[in-house]
Parts: sequence; structure tokens; C-alpha cells
Amino acid sequence: MNSIEANNCTIHFNENCYTALNQHLKSRNFSKVFILVDENTHQLCLPRFLEQLETSAAIEIIEIESGEINKNIDTCVGVWNTLSELNADRKSLLINIGGGVITDLGGFVACTFKRGIAYVNVPTTLLSMVDASVGGKTGVDLGHLKNQIGVISNPDMVLIDTQFLSTLAQNQMRSGLAEMLKHGLISDLKYWNKFQDLSKLSLDDLDALIYESVLIKKNVVDIDPFEDGLRKTLNFGHTLGHAIESYFLSHPDKKTLLHGEAIVIGMILACYISTVLTGFPKETTQNIKQLFIDYYGKETIDEADYQPIMDLLKYDKKNNHGNINFVLLEAIGTPKIDCLVDDAIILDAFEFYAS
Repeated sequence: MNSIEANNCTIHFNENCYTALNQHLKSRNFSKVFILVDENTHQLCLPRFLEQLETSAAIEIIEIESGEINKNIDTCVGVWNTLSELNADRKSLLINIGGGVITDLGGFVACTFKRGIAYVNVPTTLLSMVDASVGGKTGVDLGHLKNQIGVISNPDMVLIDTQFLSTLAQNQMRSGLAEMLKHGLISDLKYWNKFQDLSKLSLDDLDALIYESVLIKKNVVDIDPFEDGLRKTLNFGHTLGHAIESYFLSHPDKKTLLHGEAIVIGMILACYISTVLTGFPKETTQNIKQLFIDYYGKETIDEADYQPIMDLLKYDKKNNHGNINFVLLEAIGTPKIDCLVDDAIILDAFEFYAS
């Protein structure tokens, strides 16, 4: 697969990854190379990565604990302190090997340490390959509120080695697939139709689908890197999805949802709201709901949960001037941004999901 140029950042795939990285290491002559991992990628991904690495620079491994619960400023402080103790300087390179938590947090650490050092992202989950790998968003959560602190700054390069997908559990694969389904809904009926029988998808199919998904997001981000307009469409399903994810993360009686699991619920809710406000076909909404529930199952969201989830909407990053802005669909491939939605319609959407 050919490499993709995206806003001063090149995305390399499979066999091109390590050739490009080694050339980059040689040409930039970094003083030190730091590699950020969690306990899972340290064991499952780092050995393969180090086998491909060619550099005379000193290499230091920094490990943090996995999971969204550790994507916070305290973890950043720990990594900053470690970089400082290991004598990282402005000419150091940070390589982030992991899922979205690692690439988001590692990118933020790199952008802020000594006012910015170079970094490279090596996404190892399907979700991070098709979502976090493109667009330069970095950052951490504020308490249980998603991605409240961060900056937009691109890495030197992104390396997508799909062999790492073999290390993932099925629920992690499904979580990443949710973002690919979203790309189809907001951009391309033809791409969406490729997912109509999810049971038949194989790992061999994934390479081409991942490449297409990366291209879809890349084309959006190229036009609108700072989310002033078109890039907001990438948040389809995320307004309520993030609120549900945050609520389940903070509620002691709820299980923790993976990002994609929450976004699937958010997309079903957004499709229902679209039938009410933008004329999105009811039959299409029903078909989308059935496809998602058949593949992901249905989470229990009690009536008592509705209002606390809705209260979290005020923290959504798309909000402005006190308005909660939704991304809705007029048709598959035709999103509409900055939609205002009455609470009564959101409550009806929850009932539709539960029915």
C-alpha cells in the first residue's frame, strides 16, 4: 500500500513502515529515542518493533498502565519526570506504541515537553489505526470527561503495521470497527455497504478497509485541520457516545465500555434523532440499529441513567455559546453539523435504543 501524505505527516503501511522510520532516524540524528508503551504493548508489540529498528542512538523504554482510566494529567507528569530523569533534550524522539490512550497521551507529552519534541505514532489497535492515527489530536481526559485537555499537532509520521492486530481481543477489534462504520455513514454509501455482513469480514479484508478508512479521515482533516466545519462530521455518534462512555466509566454499578462500544450506541441514538430532525429514513435507522445490535449486542441503559448522561453533554468539545451541537445525517454520506436537539427528542432516542 502506498504511503499517505496528510498535513505534514506521512502515514506508512506494513512493509514501508520500518524502511521509512529507519531513514528518518538516520537523517534526523536524534540524540535519544524514547519508546512509550503500556504493559500489553511492551509484551506483545515491542519485541517485533525493536527487531526492525536501526539506530545508533540510545533507546529508553517508558511503560505506563493501560486503560482509559490512566489517560490523565497525572500519567503525563510521570512520563515528563521520567524523560527529564533520563536526560531527554530538544533533539530527542518519542515513539508511541499502543492504542489511542498511548498515542493521544504520548503525543501530548511530546508536544509539551521542553515546548515540543518530535514524536512518531505506532498505533497497534484497529481503533487507533483508523482514528487516532490521523489528524494530530493529542490530549488527556479531565477526570471522567473525555479529551478535555490537549493540542492539535501532527507527529513526524504514523506507522500502521497491521500485523499488530493479531494481538487484539475480539472486543478491541469490534471497538475499532465502530469508527470505520462511522466513516461509512458520514462519507460514502459504497464504503458503508461493504460492512453489511460483518460476520464475513476477515483479517485479509481489513488491510484494504483500513486504508480506505484512513483516506476518508485524511481527506476531511486536510480540508479542516482545526475542526471549524467539516471535521466536526467525524464526531457523528460521539456527542452522546462520549457522554455514555464517561457515565459508564464513572458509575460504580456500570461496566466500563470501550470507546467503540459507546460510540455504536451514540450512532444509533444520532440516527433516530436524524429521522426526527433531518428526514433521515426511518427504515434505514432501523436497519442500522439491527446491524449494530446483532454485532455488538445491547447495553442496559436504565431510564434513571438518561438525565445524568444528558447532563454530561455540556462538556462536549463541539459546544459553543451554550449550545450543544449534534452531528446528524440527512442520508448516508450526507452529514449535517451544528444541529440543536431538544431534550425530549434525546429521551425518545434512548427509548428507541431500549425498545
